[in-house]
Amino acid sequence: MLRALRAVSDPARVPGLQRFFRTGPGEYGEGDRFIGVTVPAVRVLCKRFKGASLESIDALLQSPVHEARLLALLLLGQAFRTADESGRRRIYLLYLSRTPFINSWDLVDTSAPHIVGAWLSERSRAPLRRLARSKLVWDRRISIIATQYFIRRQDLDETFALADILLNDPHDLIHKAVGWMLREAGNRDPAAARRFLATRHTRMPRTMLRYAIEKYPEPERRRYLVARGAPRRR
Repeated sequence: MLRALRAVSDPARVPGLQRFFRTGPGEYGEGDRFIGVTVPAVRVLCKRFKGASLESIDALLQSPVHEARLLALLLLGQAFRTADESGRRRIYLLYLSRTPFINSWDLVDTSAPHIVGAWLSERSRAPLRRLARSKLVWDRRISIIATQYFIRRQDLDETFALADILLNDPHDLIHKAVGWMLREAGNRDPAAARRFLATRHTRMPRTMLRYAIEKYPEPERRRYLVARGAPRRR
């Protein structure tokens, strides 16, 4: 599969991808490797390799190449949709055992709802609480992004509960993720989202708040932001 990825790669794209995914020293994607494959091309390969063994997908997921890990996660999601209960459990457990390799926002966002969220939809949400308290930023992002699966089914309580846990998270990637899920929850139940914000908007990171209220009427947005005050100095 890695050979197939290289066959559709474009090295000219690599510098732009490295900048976009912040792979420089001290940045969140430090050291990540790209070979210049577009997301549509990766999705074509996902269809081509449908039915790949979990062992081969797992090996691909541990590749240092970003596009290889993306392909692996798309294949896992594809396999999850067609698997029986035992197969879905195995995929879910494999996913959680490999979160250090799911180490970019795009990798989390394209996989967490479809595997973690889907598996936990009718089960205890305790694993999400554990992920939300992890020292690994990618675990924490997985926890909140997984709730997108619940939101689409009008199940919002877990999103609000995890947002509370992550309210004071130090990482900008979590601020954006929580704000995004609060916005999605607000699209489903505006009153519930406003109740959540009413007692928290002055305490949450400004980026989180801005994402959460992005679609609010402009006068209301201004009121929230004025009440929140100036950005914190770091």
